[in-house]
Amino acid sequence: MDASIISALAALTGTAVGGMTSLIANLLTQRLQLRAQWLSHEQSRRQDLYREFIEQASKCYIDALQHDEADIPGLVGLYGKLGRMRVLSSERVVHCGEHIARKILDTYLEPDRTFVELREMAKHGAIDLLHEFSVACRMEFEELDARRF
Repeated sequence: MDASIISALAALTGTAVGGMTSLIANLLTQRLQLRAQWLSHEQSRRQDLYREFIEQASKCYIDALQHDEADIPGLVGLYGKLGRMRVLSSERVVHCGEHIARKILDTYLEPDRTFVELREMAKHGAIDLLHEFSVACRMEFEELDARRF
């Protein structure tokens, strides 16, 4: 084989290998960027859902502590958000959300609390129905952050 042909083939092979390397690197970089964007979007969706659930659960719980007649529209909204969590969230978050919903329903069956009783509950931390849920959400977000990188 002629030396010029060998040189030309070597140059073409080098160019092809360099081009393939560049292409593969770009594809991997783009894939990682898309994954990071998707995880960021997923985290944002969950944050919005959890914020709405916390607000709705807080309103329903205070209503349950002060009234023996259920706030049906509020409970429907709460269970709607819980249903969305079953699709998007980890099992632990869903379990904590279900526990909150059951506790709210049970609270409607208890005697109404006076303001003084509510104050005492707040002083002793007994009114904090959402603590376990908040911890579960934070752990889920930390797991999502770990998967992002």
